[in-house]
Amino acid sequence: MEGPFMRIEDSGLVVPLRPDVTTVGRGRGVDIRLDDPSVSRLHAEIVRRGPYVYVVDMGLSRNGTRVNGRPIARRVLEDGDVVSFGTARCRMGGIPREEVDPDVELRRAVAPELTRREVDVLTALCRPALSDEAFVAPATARDIAGELVVTEAAVKQHLLRLYQKFRIPEGANRRTRLANEVIAMGLVRPLPPVHVPQQGRAPIDGRPPGMRSPAEARRPGSPGHGPGHPAGPARAAHTAASRRAS
Repeated sequence: MEGPFMRIEDSGLVVPLRPDVTTVGRGRGVDIRLDDPSVSRLHAEIVRRGPYVYVVDMGLSRNGTRVNGRPIARRVLEDGDVVSFGTARCRMGGIPREEVDPDVELRRAVAPELTRREVDVLTALCRPALSDEAFVAPATARDIAGELVVTEAAVKQHLLRLYQKFRIPEGANRRTRLANEVIAMGLVRPLPPVHVPQQGRAPIDGRPPGMRSPAEARRPGSPGHGPGHPAGPARAAHTAASRRAS
């Protein structure tokens, strides 16, 4: 079989990976379905980016994902790696070891293990840089904090750890260098931004927009209160008198 594939150890079934993203889980519609109660409906994704194949745990299962026995959130895979989705074990195969220059080989060898929160921070960091716009800088710590609903100080702590994991030296444009490194390794695939529909103007005193307050209803010249438009009981009496006159 040509190209990367996954062998399910319980059944011996060999499934080729899709060219881009292969979904793994227990639910209907996934590309590789594992009939195991420890596997969530959408458990993980196997992503192919350039020469790299990596697994992404979706964070929807208590049992998580492991590579060679170690729990991961996202991990670059190599030929022969054993990936466990819950207790279901699968072995990776057909992942080529291409002849690449030493710099690229070094990047692949030192791809660090990342926590789920670190993946979130990197995704938010790289989102602007992977947009269709040109000359876009990566997100600031404040932007990342706003997207993840955490404090800016917490984001800065995560960034410091990520600089260390990816061996980004101190100096100017450190965030940009981190984003470039992560994108070059194919480790980040940002989700599309979520657009929140614009809400109507906020209710006033708990009233829906457009509803007048009692004070506004009694104000002279307001609809239903001007000449010829009596309000409340006076309006009812006026209407009854008009009917008797007719």
